[in-house]
Amino acid sequence: MHHAILALVLAGCAHNAPPAVPAPTTVMVTAYDPAAIVAATDRTDADRALDEGRDPAEMLRFYGVVPGMRIGEMFAGGGYSAELFARAVGPAGAVYGVNSPEMLERFAEGPWAERLAKPVNANVHRIDAPFDAPFPGMNDELDVVFSILVYHDFFWQEVDRAAMNRAIFTALKPGGVYAVIDHSAAEGSGDAHVQTLHRGDEALIRAEIEAAGFELVDTSDFLRNPDDTRDWSASPRAAGERRGTSDRFALKFRKPG
Repeated sequence: MHHAILALVLAGCAHNAPPAVPAPTTVMVTAYDPAAIVAATDRTDADRALDEGRDPAEMLRFYGVVPGMRIGEMFAGGGYSAELFARAVGPAGAVYGVNSPEMLERFAEGPWAERLAKPVNANVHRIDAPFDAPFPGMNDELDVVFSILVYHDFFWQEVDRAAMNRAIFTALKPGGVYAVIDHSAAEGSGDAHVQTLHRGDEALIRAEIEAAGFELVDTSDFLRNPDDTRDWSASPRAAGERRGTSDRFALKFRKPG
């Protein structure tokens, strides 16, 4: 009897319940999608203009950037990549962009400050520090540190690169990734073209980073261009229409642990 009465009550409640709310028609993106990050409509036209030559979606995929990570960037400049990282790691993550006082004074201060004022970059933290002493006070804290098209600059700027790489090693978590992308110099050229052509010798850069204790675990050809003669300046100010077409190596190092 009691069961029968309960059934009638439940049926009546169901009959008198308000109609179900229709499912929203907007498609909600629940999965991490690097392509969607790059396609965000609120990115600037100036940033979008750089995308073709940098393939940022593939960069995020190759280096394994996902929400919640803590990312460091060497020589963040005006923040093109830092903003992409900020969007990728989301509010649960953080980005730490390093610029040296000298580079801020020469060109980066205005663009960097403007970038950091954007709400989308609320999780980006500014670090003004010499490049051979980046990420002060950080020990086993970062998931990835990026050096994008700038390692060659550390030569002509006379950065103590051994100290720099040791500091990056210290700041990364065990198993953390050191991501290095740079314009390719002619093989075996050493540091001969780091300032004149703004290019780095892949073998030399790899040797320096491995000397700090890192292990090379992967490479990618997503920015390779076999047609690049490697005899012209890849500097953004000198490349002109060829900007974004230089042959570039992408190296993925890991801190053991």
